Amino acid sequence: MPCSTLEDMNIGITYDLRDDYLKEGYSYEETAEFDRIDTIDGIDEALAALGHTTDRIGNVKQLVKRLSAGHRWDLVFNIAEGMHGIGREAVVPALLDAYRIPYTFSDPFVLSLTLHKGMTKTVIRAAGIHTPDFVVIEASAEADLITLPFPLFAKPVAEGTGKGINDSSKVDTREQLSVLCTHLLEEFNQPVLVETYLPGREFTAGIVGTGQEAQVIGVMEVLFRKHHEGEKIYSFHNKSNYEEIIDYTIPDQKAVHACTDLALKSWKALGCRDGGRVDIRMDSLGRPNFIEVNPLAGLNPVHSDLPIICRLFNISYHDLIGRIVQSAISRINRAKP
Repeated sequence: MPCSTLEDMNIGITYDLRDDYLKEGYSYEETAEFDRIDTIDGIDEALAALGHTTDRIGNVKQLVKRLSAGHRWDLVFNIAEGMHGIGREAVVPALLDAYRIPYTFSDPFVLSLTLHKGMTKTVIRAAGIHTPDFVVIEASAEADLITLPFPLFAKPVAEGTGKGINDSSKVDTREQLSVLCTHLLEEFNQPVLVETYLPGREFTAGIVGTGQEAQVIGVMEVLFRKHHEGEKIYSFHNKSNYEEIIDYTIPDQKAVHACTDLALKSWKALGCRDGGRVDIRMDSLGRPNFIEVNPLAGLNPVHSDLPIICRLFNISYHDLIGRIVQSAISRINRAKP
């Protein structure tokens, strides 16, 4: 494929549009990870400004139709999250691999691994990176067998955008844990990750690049405003209403250095590519711990964490998209025989 230049490529865009799924009867929370039309507009405009021809493909079903009709692209800018199963983020890149069409962001293996928070933390721990002690349970009765000390934190094992997380996610008693796990198992129909609750500061690190070329482009601290009541938990509700609840700031250099080191080690250990985020929280000793990785980070020009990080560090949205595409082109060219 002709991926030797950053200009004049035919770039397809794969994505899940939230409005499409809402029209099919899915709920607001079920579609939380899907994109608004202004996100697709922003990506499209940025790619066009970089000199590319763009083609909005859409979701996996629309991609299948286009592939069957013989359509091909020099590169696909893939942000499709998928709807069903723990391997849902891997479906589009797997199809593109089958047709030997290059694409941005991580491959099917990495996207399947990182969507499962328990498996991700197993790899992270094997790499010697700090992450809270954890257990993955698949049945309500297993909650009674957990021996980790309270307080604990529980969430669905394979959701993003804060889905399934709220003020009750932090539990202080076995009874609370049992009730919460039963609820999550029933509502999300997937295992539950139970981990040691970390009381410290919360950060997210934005990364662009692959392997040794990966770099942290900024670390952002998540701070709750003084008027906020309840637990300081970066939940689905709080993320959705961040403009009233959250302040995003550049932390002190000591924290930036520590988070940068952890984020890069995590990114490389998991084999993530091109761009994304690593979420970090400090423990009671002030040490940064890996919480989770987002290898398909939200790219809404205004509201998503990665573009917010870029604004804090004076990186334009067009520059961010350009760096992601350049990373993809560089690694694709490196892989050529």
